[in-house]
Amino acid sequence: MLEYFKTILAKVSFDRWLFEKELRKAIKSLIPTEIIKLKEWCIEQYGHIYSSIIKKCFATRMI
Repeated sequence: MLEYFKTILAKVSFDRWLFEKELRKAIKSLIPTEIIKLKEWCIEQYGHIYSSIIKKCFATRMI
């Protein structure tokens, strides 16, 4: 599932609203270890563009 959500996020990364929507969906669907990996990946790939969205989405889902 993690790789699936990475693919989806990469495809919607052009749109801020879609990125946040899909990121929230991914966080709800994944297990805690996958959420940690997703967070690291998001920061690495999109931290320069969507750092505020990434922080907000992962802050609401404390592991």
